Amino acid sequence: MENSLVSSLFPIGLAALHVVVGKLHWLDRILPKERWISLGAGVSIAYIFLDILPELGKAQVEIEHLKWSFIEFLEKHSYILALVGLVLFYGLELLAARSREANKSAGKSDSTSVGIFWVHIGAFALYNALIGELLSHTETRGFLPTLLLGITLALHFLINDRSLREHHKAPYDRIGRWVLAGALILGWVIGQSFQLLPGAIALLWALVAGGMILNVLKEELPDTQESCFFTFSMSAGIYAVLLLAVSL
Repeated sequence: MENSLVSSLFPIGLAALHVVVGKLHWLDRILPKERWISLGAGVSIAYIFLDILPELGKAQVEIEHLKWSFIEFLEKHSYILALVGLVLFYGLELLAARSREANKSAGKSDSTSVGIFWVHIGAFALYNALIGELLSHTETRGFLPTLLLGITLALHFLINDRSLREHHKAPYDRIGRWVLAGALILGWVIGQSFQLLPGAIALLWALVAGGMILNVLKEELPDTQESCFFTFSMSAGIYAVLLLAVSL
Protein backbone atom coordinates (compact mmCIF):
# COMPACT_ATOMS: atom_id res chain seq x y z
CA MET A 1 0.00 0.00 0.00
CA GLU A 2 2.82 2.38 0.93
CA ASN A 3 4.67 1.78 -2.31
CA SER A 4 1.43 2.08 -4.30
CA LEU A 5 0.84 5.52 -2.79
CA VAL A 6 4.41 6.62 -3.58
CA SER A 7 4.08 5.32 -7.16
CA SER A 8 0.91 7.38 -7.57
CA LEU A 9 2.35 10.56 -6.08
CA PHE A 10 5.57 10.62 -8.09
CA PRO A 11 3.98 11.35 -11.50
CA ILE A 12 1.96 14.18 -9.95
CA GLY A 13 5.02 15.60 -8.20
CA LEU A 14 7.22 15.35 -11.30
CA ALA A 15 4.53 16.97 -13.46
CA ALA A 16 4.20 19.79 -10.92
CA LEU A 17 7.98 20.23 -11.04
CA HIS A 18 7.77 20.91 -14.79
CA VAL A 19 5.17 23.60 -14.13
CA VAL A 20 6.87 25.44 -11.25
CA VAL A 21 10.59 24.88 -11.88
CA GLY A 22 10.94 28.27 -13.59
CA LYS A 23 9.80 29.92 -10.36
CA LEU A 24 12.28 28.12 -8.10
CA HIS A 25 14.89 30.88 -8.15
CA TRP A 26 15.32 30.52 -4.38
CA LEU A 27 17.13 27.22 -5.02
CA ASP A 28 20.13 29.21 -6.24
CA ARG A 29 20.33 30.84 -2.81
CA ILE A 30 20.56 27.43 -1.16
CA LEU A 31 23.09 26.02 -3.61
CA PRO A 32 24.78 27.81 -6.55
CA LYS A 33 23.59 26.80 -10.03
CA GLU A 34 26.83 25.02 -10.91
CA ARG A 35 26.51 22.86 -7.80
CA TRP A 36 22.92 21.94 -8.67
CA ILE A 37 24.10 20.87 -12.13
CA SER A 38 26.97 18.83 -10.70
CA LEU A 39 24.66 17.28 -8.10
CA GLY A 40 22.21 16.21 -10.79
CA ALA A 41 25.07 14.92 -12.92
CA GLY A 42 26.51 12.78 -10.15
CA VAL A 43 23.15 11.28 -9.19
CA SER A 44 22.17 10.58 -12.80
CA ILE A 45 25.51 9.04 -13.75
CA ALA A 46 25.37 6.74 -10.72
CA TYR A 47 21.82 5.74 -11.64
CA ILE A 48 22.76 5.07 -15.26
CA PHE A 49 25.65 2.76 -14.39
CA LEU A 50 24.05 0.95 -11.45
CA ASP A 51 20.41 0.74 -12.54
CA ILE A 52 19.77 1.64 -16.18
CA LEU A 53 22.56 -0.44 -17.73
CA PRO A 54 21.68 -3.53 -15.65
CA GLU A 55 18.02 -2.97 -16.61
CA LEU A 56 19.02 -3.06 -20.28
CA GLY A 57 20.52 -6.48 -19.68
CA LYS A 58 17.23 -7.63 -18.17
CA ALA A 59 15.36 -5.99 -21.05
CA GLN A 60 17.25 -8.14 -23.52
CA VAL A 61 16.02 -11.27 -21.74
CA GLU A 62 12.42 -10.00 -21.82
CA ILE A 63 12.64 -9.06 -25.51
CA GLU A 64 13.71 -12.61 -26.32
CA HIS A 65 10.32 -13.81 -25.04
CA LEU A 66 8.34 -11.56 -27.39
CA LYS A 67 6.88 -13.18 -30.50
CA TRP A 68 6.50 -9.98 -32.53
CA SER A 69 8.06 -10.66 -35.92
CA PHE A 70 8.98 -7.05 -36.59
CA ILE A 71 11.40 -7.01 -33.64
CA GLU A 72 12.88 -10.48 -34.04
CA PHE A 73 16.09 -8.91 -35.27
CA LEU A 74 16.44 -7.28 -31.84
CA GLU A 75 16.31 -10.51 -29.89
CA LYS A 76 19.97 -10.29 -28.99
CA HIS A 77 20.42 -6.54 -29.46
CA SER A 78 18.29 -4.64 -26.95
CA TYR A 79 21.06 -2.07 -26.68
CA ILE A 80 20.23 -1.02 -30.25
CA LEU A 81 17.03 0.52 -28.89
CA ALA A 82 19.00 2.52 -26.35
CA LEU A 83 21.30 3.65 -29.16
CA VAL A 84 18.27 4.74 -31.21
CA GLY A 85 17.03 6.84 -28.30
CA LEU A 86 20.45 8.40 -27.82
CA VAL A 87 20.88 9.24 -31.52
CA LEU A 88 17.37 10.72 -31.80
CA PHE A 89 17.87 13.06 -28.87
CA TYR A 90 21.30 14.07 -30.12
CA GLY A 91 19.76 14.99 -33.46
CA LEU A 92 17.06 17.01 -31.71
CA GLU A 93 19.67 18.88 -29.70
CA LEU A 94 21.56 19.78 -32.88
CA LEU A 95 18.33 20.97 -34.53
CA ALA A 96 17.54 23.25 -31.60
CA ALA A 97 21.08 24.65 -31.37
CA ARG A 98 21.27 25.36 -35.11
CA SER A 99 17.83 26.96 -35.13
CA ARG A 100 18.91 29.35 -32.36
CA GLU A 101 22.11 30.15 -34.23
CA ALA A 102 20.21 30.82 -37.46
CA ASN A 103 17.80 33.17 -35.67
CA LYS A 104 20.66 35.06 -34.03
CA SER A 105 22.44 35.41 -37.38
CA ALA A 106 19.24 36.84 -38.86
CA GLY A 107 19.03 39.41 -36.07
CA LYS A 108 16.14 37.66 -34.34
CA SER A 109 15.81 36.47 -30.76
CA ASP A 110 18.14 33.85 -29.30
CA SER A 111 15.54 31.09 -29.41
CA THR A 112 14.38 28.36 -31.76
CA SER A 113 11.90 28.75 -34.61
CA VAL A 114 8.26 27.80 -34.06
CA GLY A 115 8.63 24.57 -36.06
CA ILE A 116 11.71 23.40 -34.17
CA PHE A 117 10.02 24.31 -30.89
CA TRP A 118 7.15 21.94 -31.60
CA VAL A 119 9.43 19.17 -32.87
CA HIS A 120 11.62 19.46 -29.76
CA ILE A 121 8.73 19.69 -27.31
CA GLY A 122 6.88 16.89 -29.09
CA ALA A 123 9.87 14.58 -28.72
CA PHE A 124 10.28 15.41 -25.04
CA ALA A 125 6.53 14.96 -24.54
CA LEU A 126 6.86 11.43 -25.93
CA TYR A 127 9.89 10.90 -23.68
CA ASN A 128 7.87 12.05 -20.67
CA ALA A 129 4.90 9.90 -21.65
CA LEU A 130 7.14 6.84 -21.81
CA ILE A 131 8.57 7.69 -18.40
CA GLY A 132 5.04 8.15 -17.05
CA GLU A 133 4.07 4.75 -18.43
CA LEU A 134 7.12 3.16 -16.81
CA LEU A 135 6.33 4.86 -13.49
CA SER A 136 3.01 3.02 -13.47
CA HIS A 137 4.96 -0.25 -13.14
CA THR A 138 7.21 0.72 -10.22
CA GLU A 139 5.12 -0.96 -7.51
CA THR A 140 7.14 -4.15 -7.89
CA ARG A 141 10.41 -2.31 -7.27
CA GLY A 142 9.89 -1.76 -3.56
CA PHE A 143 9.62 1.49 -1.63
CA LEU A 144 13.28 2.58 -1.46
CA PRO A 145 14.16 1.78 -5.12
CA THR A 146 11.04 3.69 -6.20
CA LEU A 147 12.01 6.62 -3.98
CA LEU A 148 15.53 6.71 -5.45
CA LEU A 149 14.10 6.57 -8.97
CA GLY A 150 11.83 9.51 -8.15
CA ILE A 151 14.74 11.57 -6.80
CA THR A 152 16.80 10.79 -9.90
CA LEU A 153 13.99 11.79 -12.25
CA ALA A 154 13.30 14.98 -10.28
CA LEU A 155 16.91 16.13 -10.65
CA HIS A 156 16.93 14.97 -14.28
CA PHE A 157 13.77 16.95 -15.11
CA LEU A 158 15.06 19.96 -13.20
CA ILE A 159 18.08 20.20 -15.48
CA ASN A 160 16.17 19.20 -18.64
CA ASP A 161 13.76 22.09 -17.98
CA ARG A 162 16.69 24.46 -17.66
CA SER A 163 18.02 23.36 -21.06
CA LEU A 164 14.61 23.56 -22.77
CA ARG A 165 13.95 27.01 -21.33
CA GLU A 166 17.33 28.18 -22.61
CA HIS A 167 16.53 26.92 -26.12
CA HIS A 168 12.92 28.10 -26.40
CA LYS A 169 12.57 31.00 -23.94
CA ALA A 170 9.00 32.38 -23.57
CA PRO A 171 7.21 29.69 -25.64
CA TYR A 172 8.48 27.06 -23.23
CA ASP A 173 7.12 28.91 -20.20
CA ARG A 174 3.85 29.66 -21.96
CA ILE A 175 3.17 26.26 -23.55
CA GLY A 176 6.04 23.79 -23.39
CA ARG A 177 6.14 23.11 -19.66
CA TRP A 178 2.40 22.38 -19.62
CA VAL A 179 2.72 19.97 -22.55
CA LEU A 180 5.50 18.05 -20.78
CA ALA A 181 3.60 17.92 -17.50
CA GLY A 182 0.46 16.69 -19.26
CA ALA A 183 2.40 14.08 -21.24
CA LEU A 184 3.87 12.62 -18.06
CA ILE A 185 0.45 12.28 -16.43
CA LEU A 186 -1.07 10.90 -19.65
CA GLY A 187 1.64 8.24 -19.89
CA TRP A 188 1.03 7.22 -16.28
CA VAL A 189 -2.76 7.01 -16.83
CA ILE A 190 -2.24 4.86 -19.94
CA GLY A 191 0.08 2.60 -17.97
CA GLN A 192 -2.54 2.23 -15.24
CA SER A 193 -5.30 1.52 -17.78
CA PHE A 194 -3.56 -1.02 -20.01
CA GLN A 195 -1.40 -3.95 -18.97
CA LEU A 196 1.64 -4.32 -21.21
CA LEU A 197 3.69 -7.46 -21.64
CA PRO A 198 6.99 -7.44 -19.72
CA GLY A 199 8.84 -7.50 -23.03
CA ALA A 200 6.97 -4.42 -24.26
CA ILE A 201 7.83 -2.60 -21.02
CA ALA A 202 11.45 -3.60 -21.59
CA LEU A 203 11.35 -2.07 -25.08
CA LEU A 204 10.08 1.23 -23.65
CA TRP A 205 12.70 1.15 -20.91
CA ALA A 206 15.49 0.66 -23.47
CA LEU A 207 14.33 3.65 -25.54
CA VAL A 208 14.04 5.86 -22.45
CA ALA A 209 17.46 4.72 -21.26
CA GLY A 210 19.07 5.91 -24.50
CA GLY A 211 17.40 9.30 -24.24
CA MET A 212 18.34 9.67 -20.60
CA ILE A 213 21.98 8.75 -21.24
CA LEU A 214 22.25 11.41 -23.96
CA ASN A 215 20.51 14.06 -21.87
CA VAL A 216 22.85 13.35 -18.97
CA LEU A 217 25.98 13.47 -21.10
CA LYS A 218 24.77 16.59 -22.92
CA GLU A 219 23.43 18.65 -20.06
CA GLU A 220 24.31 17.16 -16.72
CA LEU A 221 28.03 16.78 -17.37
CA PRO A 222 28.68 20.53 -17.55
CA ASP A 223 31.56 22.55 -18.91
CA THR A 224 34.49 22.84 -16.52
CA GLN A 225 33.64 26.50 -15.87
CA GLU A 226 30.14 25.52 -14.70
CA SER A 227 30.97 22.45 -12.65
CA CYS A 228 32.05 21.43 -9.19
CA PHE A 229 33.99 18.18 -9.21
CA PHE A 230 33.65 17.73 -5.45
CA THR A 231 29.84 17.96 -5.62
CA PHE A 232 29.76 15.69 -8.68
CA SER A 233 32.00 13.00 -7.19
CA MET A 234 30.37 13.08 -3.76
CA SER A 235 26.82 12.88 -5.14
CA ALA A 236 27.80 10.04 -7.50
CA GLY A 237 29.53 8.13 -4.70
CA ILE A 238 26.79 8.57 -2.11
CA TYR A 239 24.03 7.72 -4.58
CA ALA A 240 25.96 4.67 -5.78
CA VAL A 241 26.20 3.42 -2.19
CA LEU A 242 22.45 3.96 -1.71
CA LEU A 243 21.60 2.11 -4.93
CA LEU A 244 23.84 -0.80 -3.99
CA ALA A 245 22.40 -0.90 -0.47
CA VAL A 246 18.77 -1.12 -1.60
CA SER A 247 19.62 -3.81 -4.16
CA LEU A 248 20.98 -6.18 -1.48
